[in-house]
Amino acid sequence: MKKLVVSVASIMKIGLIIAIILYQKPTTITQLHPDQTIDEQENQESLNDAEKPKTELLQPIHIDDPITYSLQNDELNITFDKGSNWITVPVEKDQLFDGEYNGNKRELIEVSYVLTQNRAAFLYSDGMDWDNKRILLTYSLDQGKTWKESVVTKPFPAMRFRKVDFLNDKFGYVIISGGRTMSQEFSTVFLTHDGGESWEETTNSGVTRLISDGGFIDETTGFLSFGTINPEEPDLYVTQDAGNTWTEAKVNIPAEYKEIFVQAEVPVKEGGYLAVLINQGPNGDYKGGKVKGKFISKDNGKTWEFQVEVNPNETEG
Repeated sequence: MKKLVVSVASIMKIGLIIAIILYQKPTTITQLHPDQTIDEQENQESLNDAEKPKTELLQPIHIDDPITYSLQNDELNITFDKGSNWITVPVEKDQLFDGEYNGNKRELIEVSYVLTQNRAAFLYSDGMDWDNKRILLTYSLDQGKTWKESVVTKPFPAMRFRKVDFLNDKFGYVIISGGRTMSQEFSTVFLTHDGGESWEETTNSGVTRLISDGGFIDETTGFLSFGTINPEEPDLYVTQDAGNTWTEAKVNIPAEYKEIFVQAEVPVKEGGYLAVLINQGPNGDYKGGKVKGKFISKDNGKTWEFQVEVNPNETEG
C-alpha cells in the first residue's frame, strides 16, 4: 500500500512539472493591424512576397554560340556549353559600364571583353572619383575555375573608349580614352607580353581627337583611328615598333570619294599586304551610307591605295 501511494505521488509530481513548463512556454500571437482582418493580413503578406525580387533563369545573350554570357540578375555570368552550366564572374555589373557610356547595358560593350575557349577577360574601372579611376582587367585561363585581376593603369579619368584583345597566349593590348572635353580627349595604349599579368604604356600618339578604333595586327604593328564627330577624311596612325613611335598614315582617297570614305577601321593582314575598310562615318549617305571603301597597303601600313567598294553584305576574305 505504501508503494502504491509513493507511485501515485511521483506521477502527480511529474504531471505538475509538465504543466508548469507548458504554462511558461511563450505563445506566438500574430499581431493584427487595427481594423485589419485575418484575411486582409494574409493578402498583404502575399503582396509583400510578390514584391520581392525574383531570380531569373539565366538565358544566353547569344543563343547560337556555345560560349557566351548573361547579365541577368545584375551580375555577369559566362557559359561554355550554351547555358547548361554557368560561372559567375567576380566583377560588379556597374563596373563594366563605368565611365562615359550611355549605351545599352543589357549587353557588354562590344570590344571591352574577350571570351573564348581558352580565355575570359573583362576590362573595367573602379573608384568613386571621376578623374581618379583604376583601370582593371579580370581574367581566367581555365574557364572560370580561377580568376586573376591585373591593374592596367592608375589613376585614369573616367573611360569613354575601351578595347582589349589578345593575339596569342602572351601578347595583348588595351586601348582606352578618357577626360573628354567637347571633341578632344586623352587616349593611350597598353601592351602585355605575359598574358595580362602586367601592362606597359606605349608612347602617346599626341593626337587629341576622339578615338574611333584601334588595334594591333602583330606584336609590333598597330593602328589608331581618330575622328568620330563629323570626320571629313581618315585620320589613321601607325606604329611599326610596338608603340615606341606613332606616325600618321597617308591614305590616298580618289577624288570621287573625297568626304565619302572618312573613318578608318582596324587594318588586317590579307595575303602579302594589309587591307583596311574605310567607312562613311556617322552621317554618310552614299549608297545608303553602308558601302565602304577597301584600301590596301604594301608598306606595312604607311601608305594606302583605293582598291574597291565593299557592300555591307560582302564577306571579306
